[in-house]
Amino acid sequence: MTPEPPADCPFCQILAGRAPANIITEWPDAIAIVPLRPCSSTHRLVIPRVHVKDVREDLDVTTATVRRAIELALGTGTDFQLIANTGPDAEQTVDHAHLHVIGREAGDGLNLWPQRNKQPTTEGSAAAWRRQQKAAR
Repeated sequence: MTPEPPADCPFCQILAGRAPANIITEWPDAIAIVPLRPCSSTHRLVIPRVHVKDVREDLDVTTATVRRAIELALGTGTDFQLIANTGPDAEQTVDHAHLHVIGREAGDGLNLWPQRNKQPTTEGSAAAWRRQQKAAR
């Protein structure tokens, strides 16, 4: 038996028709909406109909949601980013798995990674990341 989703989950409220949303696309297993605070005119959220806290909780739901997000993105005809903020340290603000789909174009002014043009620091380098991963094994 599937547990009841939290009553205060805003995405569950939208899915149940108890909260307003600008729904762009609906599938049997997910919906796509315009977020309340989009970072661009092409920013969408793809939300699974099943309540899972984040993309780690149920890989079947996550995989299906990623597929829907890519289907949505492919329909735009532009390059795009898929982002899954997972956990509070990664800036997940709603505890219901969802993917951000952001269509991109050259010169669109979005700078989601402002550190990209800086030289990597020793601790921020790919080599440091590989060392951390090796040490964790």
